[in-house]
Amino acid sequence: MRRLRNVKIVATLGPASSDHATIRALFEAGADVFRLNMSHGDHAGQKARYDIIRQVQAETGRPIAVLADLQGPKLRVGSFAAGAADLEEGQTFRLDLDPAPGDGHRVCLPHPEIFAALETGARLLVNDGKIRMRVETCGPDFADCVITTGGTISDRKGVNVPDVVLPLAALSAKDRRDLEFACDLGVDWLALSFVQRPEDVLEARDLAKGRAAILSKIEKPAAVNAFAEILAVSDGIMVARGDLGVELPVHSVPPIQKRLVRACRAAAKPVIVATQMLESMIESPMPTRAEVSDVATAIYEGADAVMLSAESAAGQYPVEAVATMNSVAISVESDPTYREVIEASRKAKRETVADAIVAAAREIAETTNVNAICCFTQTGTTVSLVARERPKVPIIALSTEMSTLRRLCLTWGTHCVLTGPVERFKQAVVSAAKAARDYGFATEADQIVVTAGVPFNVKGTTNILRVAPCDERLIFRTDPE
Repeated sequence: MRRLRNVKIVATLGPASSDHATIRALFEAGADVFRLNMSHGDHAGQKARYDIIRQVQAETGRPIAVLADLQGPKLRVGSFAAGAADLEEGQTFRLDLDPAPGDGHRVCLPHPEIFAALETGARLLVNDGKIRMRVETCGPDFADCVITTGGTISDRKGVNVPDVVLPLAALSAKDRRDLEFACDLGVDWLALSFVQRPEDVLEARDLAKGRAAILSKIEKPAAVNAFAEILAVSDGIMVARGDLGVELPVHSVPPIQKRLVRACRAAAKPVIVATQMLESMIESPMPTRAEVSDVATAIYEGADAVMLSAESAAGQYPVEAVATMNSVAISVESDPTYREVIEASRKAKRETVADAIVAAAREIAETTNVNAICCFTQTGTTVSLVARERPKVPIIALSTEMSTLRRLCLTWGTHCVLTGPVERFKQAVVSAAKAARDYGFATEADQIVVTAGVPFNVKGTTNILRVAPCDERLIFRTDPE
């Protein structure tokens, strides 16, 4: 099964998409990566979904990536005696550590670390910013606030603190349990929520011990400010526009999205654009025109992947949502303007032999009659470098490591193929030609570019490029041993 687009689609699984038939249909409609949201459900349910994904992978013969999204330190108020309270603009309201049920004058905020970091004038946003308050005075166990935007506050609503870098670890006790469970399960990517600093990523990496790649979710102003440092220690990035749009003015999110996507591409690290992309399809079989434009914008920007959340996890039309996103991607990438935008945003980077090899592969593919760039890889690094170039032709990633191929399912333009051991370059060329033919990228009359590292099976040795025929008879006549 070959995708007719380069951008990848991430589909979240949930109550609407937990059975074999639906997950298989989501994959066939275009999902390349399945997201397990650890904020909802239990481990037994997540394992059942994971097992079905691997069953679909075996049935289709195509690597499929699984991303486990950790909940992170979600901050919430306590409960109210009446279940809720109405707050009016201009009134005062206290947050404290008293566990007693709240009322229209106060409620518990069971996070002493917040009070330790708060300052006069800091903003607090409740229930995704629907209620806003400003700190007037505060101490180690309280904050007296004035309501700047009123509304109804109810039990366990979330709290955002955009103006303060909180002394909170990115991994709660629940996250640590979920991380160990997900790694033991065999997920390919771990997404970290509410990252504020590079140390948060390093902590997760230490716990994962190489069992999964680490993807940092950018959803706090502190993460935007420290983005270069966070990107340097992450394997991938998610632009999580939901909380980012709560903690920052909504008009600032689009330029931030554009900057982050370009920075990730320059670093050859995959980036997902996420949240509310086709939100109306939770209840409607058709998206709004604005939502389609939003998805298209992320694709024009060169994002590696676009993501569905509640649309595929809890919506009434999960398969239709994936199919819609797939159709939008095909349409955008067929537009001549798409290539103009992608090529205009390419930044030359020539620091290593591998950089030079992949740049040459892209230039050859664009100036000669070449149908695909075939990369042999152990870790996926070479494929990521080729993807950074955003070539016009497909990228075929070949590896003996299924774990590498599954992680690469998140990388722009890659078609992942498991191959047997390769000891000599001629074997590599033959395997690449066969993969190009088998998956419909080329015929015997066509040519491909092959990149590899010699000696084989040694990490970081990409040092050879060859333009080769797809006809094995010609390969054996022309290729050296």
